[in-house]
Amino acid sequence: MENLKYGWRSPSNIALIKYWGKTGVQIPANPSISFTLSESHTDTFLYLEEKSSKDEFSIEVLLDGRPEHAFVPKIKEFFGRIQNDLPFLKEYHFRIETHNSFPHSSGIASSASGMSALALCLAEHQLGDPDQDDFLRLASHLSRLGSGSACRSLYGGLVSWGRTPVIPSGSDDHGTPYSGKVHPLFWDFRDTVLLIDKGVKRVSSTAGHGLMHGHPFAENRFSFAHEHLEKLLKTLENGDLEGFGAIVEREALMLHALMMSSSPYFLLMRPETVAVIENIWSFRKDTGLPLYFTLDAGANVHLLYPEGVEQTVLDFVKTSLSTYCKEGAYICDRVGSGPINLK
Repeated sequence: MENLKYGWRSPSNIALIKYWGKTGVQIPANPSISFTLSESHTDTFLYLEEKSSKDEFSIEVLLDGRPEHAFVPKIKEFFGRIQNDLPFLKEYHFRIETHNSFPHSSGIASSASGMSALALCLAEHQLGDPDQDDFLRLASHLSRLGSGSACRSLYGGLVSWGRTPVIPSGSDDHGTPYSGKVHPLFWDFRDTVLLIDKGVKRVSSTAGHGLMHGHPFAENRFSFAHEHLEKLLKTLENGDLEGFGAIVEREALMLHALMMSSSPYFLLMRPETVAVIENIWSFRKDTGLPLYFTLDAGANVHLLYPEGVEQTVLDFVKTSLSTYCKEGAYICDRVGSGPINLK
């Protein structure tokens, strides 16, 4: 049945202002904003087959063509959260075939691209026409209930999530494409991802978010996030690369400081992560070029820089930074334009 097959490619995203900590059902404790990526994405095909029993969810997941039973409980939990939005979920058996263009569970937000790709397939079945005005909003809302950061992967460019006075259109319920003034320097920003650790993270992001409850620095962190967001938006408007880099790097280090000071505490950075950061600082001091870093919830380092210095940065990566990467691996990415319908 051709109309019961859907396919979407959805990108990952890299947060500039970090979301860490949540309340209720996937409501962020502070607002965040991210760059949508281009080359780091998930391709998902969803097949629906009618079934006679309507009592429970029926799901199978194939990752790169092989059954991935470990994903099924998380998908069932996701379906449980969205069944009021999508009343058809118990009417079908769902076969999910998915592939990541980057290592899974290594700190490049595979849950963001994966959940958003699945949500797009489900939203298309619900609404029929992906060109409807509310299609992406529905998909973003559904994505959020699977993985908070996934709601920012439904649009290209800069995307915010969470209510804040400085972005009146911002919402806790779904991601919102940023419509404020942005200097052209940031339109074609590059993100080279250094793959320092390709393995599964020792502590999941879900567990890390939970440790913000009762964290001694939680309230100050949430206050800083609002302050940093307001300052970041000004640097985006003015093309202030130095100010942009200072805020983004501080956000990354603050995220990992929260992990290291939680109870129980944990550490996701590796010695190579620290060595890369110190090399970036030395490179910037020696050359004066606008090369900055950020980290997601993992050991890998995202190098952020404008298109104009790309060749010089890539030469630096090849000759120096790649030695800290697992098997010398890195991904050359850039700001992307959002999901693609594979059908």
